[in-house]
Amino acid sequence: MQSKAKMGVSAPNVSQQIRRLEEELGVLLFDRVGKTIVLTEAGAILREHGAAMFGHLQQASDAIADLKKMQGGSLSIGVLPGDADLMFNALLLDFHQTYPAISLSLLETMKVTEQVLDRSIDVGVTIGPVSDERLTSIPLFHEEFALAVSRDDPLAAESLIPLNKLRSLKMVMFPPEHQCRKLIDRFCMDNGFALQPHMVTTTLSSLLQMVQSGVGACVLPRLLLDNLNRQDIKVIPLRNPTPSQDICLIYRSDRYVGYAMRTFIKKLRSYIETAIQQSKSS
Repeated sequence: MQSKAKMGVSAPNVSQQIRRLEEELGVLLFDRVGKTIVLTEAGAILREHGAAMFGHLQQASDAIADLKKMQGGSLSIGVLPGDADLMFNALLLDFHQTYPAISLSLLETMKVTEQVLDRSIDVGVTIGPVSDERLTSIPLFHEEFALAVSRDDPLAAESLIPLNKLRSLKMVMFPPEHQCRKLIDRFCMDNGFALQPHMVTTTLSSLLQMVQSGVGACVLPRLLLDNLNRQDIKVIPLRNPTPSQDICLIYRSDRYVGYAMRTFIKKLRSYIETAIQQSKSS
């Protein structure tokens, strides 16, 4: 709530306007008990509809601003830690080259949903499903994870690996707080064992280097591994079960979807579709 000073009106003026509004509506909007003032039920209804009205005005303002910008604009995107390296670096470079007038900012955060809701970021890419009437959720893809080993590893001859085989393998993995590692740890625990990596690293490049060098095997998104197309690394499907998760894009349902957001969503879906096709053909 803005202070009276910030609104540029005096306390008596505010009180007078409230009394006039109450007289016009024929109901009390505030209960006044001593120095305590609280909204009545009628006041709460008026506040709710007033907030909706101002929301619509903001959407109209955003739409007009977007029209003025034509093919420009800005967009802030929230992703889970680790996803910037795994999914977005190549996409953002391609997007900038195609739409140089649109400014993008990428933020890694564990609070994607919360920050979309409090408007500190425009859109978020996170694990679905997300069930909140305040949010619009667009399914992007079902992400499966696979085992990556060196081409010289005896396991490279296998067509698939059961998940419980991981307990006996020398593994190189992201640290426990990484989103990918959390998923794998959860699937392993659900199947009765805890993963004990031989080595831990925070970067994708060093992880792949250790796999290539035969230090150990790792578990990464199948889509990522197939699209890297590394000839020195063999990708083996994991089964019984296959670690997987659903990925979706979210934004506030009451926000105006401007040119920058429409363009990014279209580009992201096209990027993922192309990656899936390349994965199937690899």
